[in-house]
Amino acid sequence: MLSEGGFEFEIASPCVAEKFDAALTLRELTLWNAIRKGMSIAQMRPGAVVLAADTLVALGNQVIGKPMNLTEAARMLRRLSGRTHEVCSAVAIYQQTSGKSAVFRDVSRVRFHRLTNATIKDYIAKVGPLDKAGAYAAQGSGAEIIAKIEGSFTNVVGLPMEKTVAALAKFSIRPKSA
Repeated sequence: MLSEGGFEFEIASPCVAEKFDAALTLRELTLWNAIRKGMSIAQMRPGAVVLAADTLVALGNQVIGKPMNLTEAARMLRRLSGRTHEVCSAVAIYQQTSGKSAVFRDVSRVRFHRLTNATIKDYIAKVGPLDKAGAYAAQGSGAEIIAKIEGSFTNVVGLPMEKTVAALAKFSIRPKSA
């Protein structure tokens, strides 16, 4: 999404694992993970402006992370079938040398179509669900299972671009086309 938005950047993998703590809310967990990931990279690249994000799904008060296997992915999709859930993405932007930071989150509501077991099986075969919160992706084949999105589509994909572009501008980072 950053590339499509005209931004130039490098990808760096954080040296921390995403944490999942049932005592924390959806908003707390995503924020905690985004900050931890961003700080991990910022320590290795103190002069760089680092952007880190984390996205999770919640049905009611129950946070749904990434499935551990395909059986769990199918179970998650069955739970979400015909229901509305929240998708929360937290973003942390930080530059260690200046101490400048921006942290925000965005929440969208997603309603699924009623899914049959055959639809779930077909969807899982098309989309690698194991690296996706809630076992699905809004882009690509997402329209087959998603009935409606209230809020930012890019947030559901994993990076709320509307808020991200505005936050990056505060670091004097703008797309090439701007």
